[in-house]
Amino acid sequence: MNSLDSPNLSGGFTSTRFVLVEPSHPGNVGAAARALKTMGFARLVLVAPRVPDVKNQPEAIAMASGADDVLASAHVVDTLAHALTGVHWSVALTARLREYGPPQLPPRGAAERAREFVRRGDIAFVFGNERTGLSNADVERCSALAHIPANPAYSSLNLAQAVQVLAYELRLAFQTAPAGLAAVGGTELSASSDEIEGMYAHLESALVALEFLDPENPKKLMSRVRRLFARSGLEREEVNILRGIAKHILLRVKKP
Repeated sequence: MNSLDSPNLSGGFTSTRFVLVEPSHPGNVGAAARALKTMGFARLVLVAPRVPDVKNQPEAIAMASGADDVLASAHVVDTLAHALTGVHWSVALTARLREYGPPQLPPRGAAERAREFVRRGDIAFVFGNERTGLSNADVERCSALAHIPANPAYSSLNLAQAVQVLAYELRLAFQTAPAGLAAVGGTELSASSDEIEGMYAHLESALVALEFLDPENPKKLMSRVRRLFARSGLEREEVNILRGIAKHILLRVKKP
């Protein structure tokens, strides 16, 4: 199955994507695959890896150490937007806290929230490049932010180690869920990442047309709007309402 969407899979373990954005070292990709398999996960997505054909690199295969199936089945995509297609809730992992961006959660808190959102469809945990981490744009595309509170005197965490920490917390959360809670199903009302991104683009165009937002001097306005809506957990109908408002604003502004 080539698509990132897996509508026939059920349960938190099969509905959780682990997304590595521009990973630099094949060994870390292999070690991340091993970390996932030890915790019962298998869905690895690689966004524009720096090394071509990274899944078949000897170092990646060696570090996978028996998790060759997870490594071989990893999806390689060009952009984070593609990696998050169909995702209903996503968490950006960052090495530092950020002034702007989505709501912040500790790893255990993020895992507990994941237990709720996985009922609605696919979720994703997003990890940045080993050297630079995630860009602000990547962080803002996610629903929440998580930060591993490591030793402040030596807070350097290897990429695969960070994946292991979150996979462990998620395993605990999914295993301790009340009966039926970890199963995908139920509501179809939750908006997906791509639907929400379309809404933000539409809303930004409307605010520019109203001259409420100056694209030359935005002053973090859209970052704050994103943070506002990220706290609410948008439903599909709510996204449609906001896009309808933006559409009518643009129609009115264009009238002579």
